[in-house]
Amino acid sequence: MPSDRPAYTNEVETGSDYTVSFCLDYRNKRLRVDDYQGNPEAIYRRVAEAAQSHALTKVFIKSREQDWQYFLGKGCMLEGIYKGYFHGMDAYCMAFYTDLERRSSDYWIEEDRILQQVLALARKPDRPKVPDHLTLRIALAEDADRLSNLYGRIFQTYPTPMNDPAYVAATMREGTIYYLVESQDELVSAASAEVNAAYANAEMTDCATLPAYRNQGLMRLLMHALEDELLTRRITCAYSLSRALSPGMNAVFYQMGYGYYGRLTKNCDIYDKYEDMNLWAKALNAP
Repeated sequence: MPSDRPAYTNEVETGSDYTVSFCLDYRNKRLRVDDYQGNPEAIYRRVAEAAQSHALTKVFIKSREQDWQYFLGKGCMLEGIYKGYFHGMDAYCMAFYTDLERRSSDYWIEEDRILQQVLALARKPDRPKVPDHLTLRIALAEDADRLSNLYGRIFQTYPTPMNDPAYVAATMREGTIYYLVESQDELVSAASAEVNAAYANAEMTDCATLPAYRNQGLMRLLMHALEDELLTRRITCAYSLSRALSPGMNAVFYQMGYGYYGRLTKNCDIYDKYEDMNLWAKALNAP
């Protein structure tokens, strides 16, 4: 990838009978349709052309309920459901591939085994206590350097350039909420909520904890704090994409009351390869 090309660009394109908002995600070689209006046939044709022209090997469309069967009939696969994504209405993840290696999962059976282990766990809706030697707080703009350092230490590769403090700072300005846990000496854990105010949803993401501090309930602590913050902003849908090979993060979301709604094949480049991602979602206005 040329060094002068960004990791991704967001485009809004209007044709004679449609408007489509999509992300050209060069880092992960995928095209993601986040929103659209109008003729689904024209939209499907246009995004397929755009993916081909940019050599992107995966396309997925966050389809509205009335259109997902049309996309299925065009050869797309239903990979998951974002429950409540469009102001309480579901979004259907309809995907197609232009590369066989990208389409084929290498770990699906192992991921099924991990999922069944997670689904057998007890729910843990209670909020863990903050350990005595640690502090929980919302992140500020001046924390961008420390956050990027944490992500750079944890992830060999990541779907977005979270090891770049300028990028982290930019996401904060655009509305992403970060919470962090720190000791006196260092930042030890963090997570974020990427807010879509237009449709009252948020992606719970960028979860990282230093190895020495894992298995202490810190990620559940961060999720509780983020959910509380989202409720004050009238966000009603929270969802997350978790590495299907990661028992820990999938357990966090299941124990927090999220439901499992599918698996996205080789969805992004994380750690050191394209990985399958489990889709979890939760209605935040539920009692």
